[in-house]
This record gives sequence, structure tokens and C-alpha cells, in this order.
Amino acid sequence: MSFLHFCTIMKNALIDLHAAVERIYQGQKNAELQSVKIIASVHPQQRQSITNLIHYLALRRENLRPLQDALHDAGLSSLASAESHILRQVQAVLERLGAKIPKKEISGGDAATGASQIRHRAVSLFGPKEDPNIPHLMVTFETGMADDYAAVKALIKAGMNIARINSAHDGPKAWKQMISNVHRASKATGRSCKIYLDLAGPKIRTTLLGKGRKKGRLKLRENERFLLAESDAALDKKAKVVGCTLPGVVKDLQVGNRILFDDGLFEALVEIPGDQFATLRMTRISAAKPRLKPEKGINFPDTELTVRCLTDYDKSVIPFAQQYADILGFSFVRSATDVAELQVLLRQNGGKTLPIVLKIETFEAVQNLPALMLQGMAEPLFGVMIARGDLAVEIGFERLSEIQEEILWLCEAAQVPVIWATQVLETLNKSGIATRSEVSDAVRAAQAECVMLNKGKYLLMVLATLKDILQRSAGHHAKKRYLFRPLKIAERFLDAPPV
Repeated sequence: MSFLHFCTIMKNALIDLHAAVERIYQGQKNAELQSVKIIASVHPQQRQSITNLIHYLALRRENLRPLQDALHDAGLSSLASAESHILRQVQAVLERLGAKIPKKEISGGDAATGASQIRHRAVSLFGPKEDPNIPHLMVTFETGMADDYAAVKALIKAGMNIARINSAHDGPKAWKQMISNVHRASKATGRSCKIYLDLAGPKIRTTLLGKGRKKGRLKLRENERFLLAESDAALDKKAKVVGCTLPGVVKDLQVGNRILFDDGLFEALVEIPGDQFATLRMTRISAAKPRLKPEKGINFPDTELTVRCLTDYDKSVIPFAQQYADILGFSFVRSATDVAELQVLLRQNGGKTLPIVLKIETFEAVQNLPALMLQGMAEPLFGVMIARGDLAVEIGFERLSEIQEEILWLCEAAQVPVIWATQVLETLNKSGIATRSEVSDAVRAAQAECVMLNKGKYLLMVLATLKDILQRSAGHHAKKRYLFRPLKIAERFLDAPPV
């Protein structure tokens, strides 16, 4: 091949690249034009963020992998790791390919601006922190924290930035004592610690209504049929009946819907739906003992539930939250309508408008995430929690890794702070020694702005370990973008190569 022929091939390849990237750019601009009303509907402080999210969603509507390979081969940005400033990244690629972008079209949302916006919002939401290189650290309080000031003070000294109180447990008296201990310890140590209060959400738990009620456990076999009901009225007392504590769920079930019990250890299918009770068939039992007990969680990943996410109990907790909390967690949120309802309640009676954290823990919430964030943007500040416990049960454990990545990408595009939650260093927290896999999992938590720890026996050890892991990871990652700090292994080899 002659040099001239080679140059012609390369020129044609660059022309093709230019055309492909230009088409993406025009698609982003068209999406923005079509979303003028959406952009105008959010809080003024959120308009740059919603615009960036729209640009990102326009980019992600198609398969970009062949184009990314071609861009990489040409020594250009493959458009990865640019979620917070995606339009400007596309413009920069076009400029490298020879395009002249009109000055009035140049996006002000560059990489530094996007990263700065997320950092600023994280501090506004979660408070100041001592180490800017690691995420904020949230700790879930147990009942004993109400009477143990020394333990609360030790947690703050160990790095806790946010104290999480779950309104599904204890009550206002204990919550006040916990909050008082936090404020007292924060003042004594000179370190900020915000109060995060979780709304309980709809409590969907098992009861035993028929056979097995007296013994407190129901023995089931795979392929066995049993009933799901909300009450035992008109049911045979000898039948195998699992009760559901949330009224109105049974009538929403459809043939073929999966129902999961006890964190997914039991899986059943709906065979015969009904208004009062439904006939289910047990399709999988993964528990060591095939006995279902009361007060175990129930998940409905395939069912569109008509029950409201905000319960009467949640509404009764809101005044307490407005008086004492800094952040409000919205459990089991599913739709933008749910978010709007909570926002209206917070604005009523002249109460404090708390920033809301949207807890993504249902399949429906994952599907509706852009709409949820759009509604969240009605306020100047909100956050998102990847609640990996219920979320894994809802979507399937094998999909968790994929879905939590997608949530991180979309939140970075919307410039929303993220909380990485559930079972972070869980074995270490319970037993005092970590597993290899959970250490690797903890590294991935560095992509979020905050990491939540569950209550446990070894919390101080977990905080120290997590901080060490996150500090090491910070030298290699900025969100999902890899950073190249000097590697000692490279220095040793090149300074003293083998003979």
C-alpha cells in the first residue's frame, strides 16, 4: 500500500467519524429543543443539570460501541466517563475532527464544572467532611445509641458524617435521644454530623394465617400450592396461607407474577389471582430449612402495585423530621407522583423543606429513574440512594452489578449526589473479619458521594477499614474515570530491569 493510499484511507475514516459524531451532536441539540418545557419546569438551580441529563439520555439511546472503538483507535475521547459534561465532550471531539463549533453553541458545562457541581451538592446535602478525597460516611443507628453517648461520640471521631435513623424502628422518644447525643458529640469533637431520617414506607411482611400459625413457621415444598391473603376470613384454617400485612396488594396480582419472600430465599408464581386471596405455586426454595416465618419481607417485582408509597404512618413522622432532621429518606418510591406528593406535604404548614433522598429499591423505581430525578429537581437539592438490599431481590442478584452502574451513570449525568447502601463490609461488621469479595465491593463504593453502613458489632473497625480502602481507591478513580498515579511496581521494574 502506498503512503498516498494510506493517507486517503485515514482521511476517509476521519470523515466517517466526523459524520457519526455530528449526527450524535445534532441528536443532543434536538432533544434539548424538544425538552424546553421540561427544562423550564425544574428549579432554576437545576436547569443546567436537567439539560445535561437530557443530552446524556439522547446519547445513550443507541449502541455506541463500534463508534467508541473507532474514536479510541483514532486517539480521541470515546465519550466514556463524561457523564457530568457530555455535550461539551462531544463538541470537543468534533473540534478535534476539524469542526468549527459556533461560539454561542459552546457548552459551559465542561468537566471541571460538572465535577464541581456534584461536589458542591454533596457538601450541601451531607455537610462538610475532613477528608475531601473519600465519600461521606453514613452510619445506621440501633436502639442502644439513644442511651450511649460515648458510642456516638466514638463514631463521629472515627469519621461518621451522617447519622441514619430508621423511623420503622423505635419511636420519637428514642429518636430525640439519638439526635441529642449526635448534637452533643458533634459539638464536643468540633465535627459536623447531619441527621438523616428514613421514612418507613409500606411495611410488606408475612403473617401466618392458617396451618403453621401456632408453631410460628410454615413448612413448604417446591411446586407446592398455597394461598396468599390479607386476612383469614372465609379460609380453611387447615390450609397453608401466608398473610400479607399491606392491604390492597392481593387484588393487584396477575397470573405469572413472581412473589419473593424472606429476601428472595423463597420464590413463588401466581397461578390463580383473586380479590381476597391468590393461589401461588412455590417454584424455588433456597433457604437451608424450607420453613417460612412471620415478619419476613415480601417483594413483588413483576406487579404494578396501586398502594401508595407514603403511608399514614410516614405522614405522621414528617412533622418530627421537619423539626429535628437534616435529610429525609423516601423509602420504596416508585413514581414521580410519589415524589410530588411528598414535596407538597413538606411545603404545607410553613414547615422546613427538607432535602429528599430517593431510595431506589424497586424495579419500578429503576425504570422510572429519569422521571424521579426530574421531579426531584423541582427543589434545589436532593439525593439518590442505591438501596441494594431490596433492589437485589426485586431485580435479581445477577443484575445488581449492572443496574447499580446504570444508576451511578444517570445520577452523575443529572449531577445528583449518590448514597451507596446496604451490606458494605457486612461480614466485617458482624464478625470482625472481612471477606475478599466485600473488600472489592467496598472499592466500588468510591464512585458514590456517600457510603452507608448498617448497624453492627464492629462499626469502629469497619469505619477505619472503609476509610483506608476508599483513600487508596481515590488515587486510582474519579467517579468511574481511571486516574494514573505513579505505580511503584512500574518504577521498580524500569529502574532495575531484570538482566
